[in-house]
Amino acid sequence: MSLYQQRGVSAQKEEVHAATAALDKGLFPHAFCKVYPDYLGGDDQWINVMHADGAGTKSILAYLYWKETGDLDVWKGIAQDAIVMNIDDLLCVGIHDQFLFSSTIDRNKTMIPGEVLQAIIHGTQAFFDQMSDYGVNIRFMGGETADVGDVVRTIAVNGTMTARWPLHATITNEHIQPGDVIVGLASFGRCAYEQVYNSGIGSNGLTSARHDALAKYYADQYPETYDPSLAREVVYIGAHRMTDLVGVSHGGILEQIPVGKLLLSPTRTYLPLMQEVLKNHFHAIHGLIHNSGGGLTKVLKYVGDNVRIIKDNLFDPPPVFPLLQAASGADAREMSQVFNMGQRLEIYTSSKDAPLFLDAAARYGIEARVIGRVEAASKKELVIRRGEESIVF
Repeated sequence: MSLYQQRGVSAQKEEVHAATAALDKGLFPHAFCKVYPDYLGGDDQWINVMHADGAGTKSILAYLYWKETGDLDVWKGIAQDAIVMNIDDLLCVGIHDQFLFSSTIDRNKTMIPGEVLQAIIHGTQAFFDQMSDYGVNIRFMGGETADVGDVVRTIAVNGTMTARWPLHATITNEHIQPGDVIVGLASFGRCAYEQVYNSGIGSNGLTSARHDALAKYYADQYPETYDPSLAREVVYIGAHRMTDLVGVSHGGILEQIPVGKLLLSPTRTYLPLMQEVLKNHFHAIHGLIHNSGGGLTKVLKYVGDNVRIIKDNLFDPPPVFPLLQAASGADAREMSQVFNMGQRLEIYTSSKDAPLFLDAAARYGIEARVIGRVEAASKKELVIRRGEESIVF
């Protein structure tokens, strides 16, 4: 059993998928989000999508960093995580404007004071204001903030995103086919709308990242940050403190960044870039995959049978992932299933159209490359190759 499983977490969410197997799949079973007819407007040429997600256990990392340093800004990043994990999923069905967002914050009031709530709520609005500068309209509908100390040990930050969208402008992933190439968009670096370096970690695998990277000191000082039923040998088994510095080279400079800030890099949204390409090159997009839960293997859930997805030109993982792999001892298979490994969005397209997306990404300062292709096969499978190593899922 992997460390991830011993900590009570499943990267592939097998039990969740089993529990929801009998539910209606919506209009398009391979679409990245469940797509329903237009119940809100009653127009058969429109669809409705509602999606719920959140920052997950990344909020515990923010809690630790805030307790260690007093830095409230990390909570703004948690607000962004909860939004982007929703909005970038909706991007994958083609939705890039006119969003409604409702926030859900559950806190233990004895641990989380009002100033933290204020930082999260202000951070939510600040993100929406930034996206407005790129022509994206998001309405903040409020939400629920509850003091539920008997349920949560620190804080949980989640949200729900809703949209009504034209049917003809919907990405269903039904057009992913043999002969396609895969354009991968990097999750790391510093793009045009980011102020600081982004490690690329996103908001998945943070239970593993926290316990693997951070030292036993945190188990002793902050017992409220982990499940007391866990075996002590899987709790905070790393060598680092949140403020330990790691040298990161980017943009031609070497920067010393605290481990905590690497783990807390706000999840990058691809919304400004994808709004442009969805408006201008919609028909060149055969499918979109957001490498969130399930990491680089996520695509297997959203493609049809009889295709082989080959990823053999992936980005070199940015520094945060080798750091975590060295700390955990996880093999390449587990790392690929838990983390995005520096590449969070995939565009499936034809080889002749791939340059459209590469050029657009460059204008936003987002590294992009053709990372693989789609082949015909007797069964559905994914092959990940790095150098001489080949992993089949």
